[in-house]
Amino acid sequence: MRRMYRALASAIIFESDRIDADGWREAESIFFQALGERPKRVRRQVRLFLLLLYVTPVFVYARPFTRLPLEKRRRFLERVQDSPVKLVRLGFWGLRTFVYMGHYGRKEVAAQIGYRVDLRGKAPDDE
Repeated sequence: MRRMYRALASAIIFESDRIDADGWREAESIFFQALGERPKRVRRQVRLFLLLLYVTPVFVYARPFTRLPLEKRRRFLERVQDSPVKLVRLGFWGLRTFVYMGHYGRKEVAAQIGYRVDLRGKAPDDE
């Protein structure tokens, strides 16, 4: 799953080429922790959707998702996000949300964009 996560995240996060090994580990940790907090049914659905994303490119490119060059992974995901099948689009956008959570939830990135989490739901400047 980690290889699939990195292949997916690198195709979704355009600045992923600037993520170092520690950044990848932190993003993966956030991603898998958030996924682990979901109900078992949701975790199964995400795993199934990841499996479908992994296998489907074989029919088009004769390679699984993780073995595609970056540009082909991006093109493939564009087709998935624009799928005429609503369930596929919803699955993609849900998965994409988890990927963004992993990336933007990293302390370094949150600091770069000025994101300061307050568990009370208030911005630090609102006090």
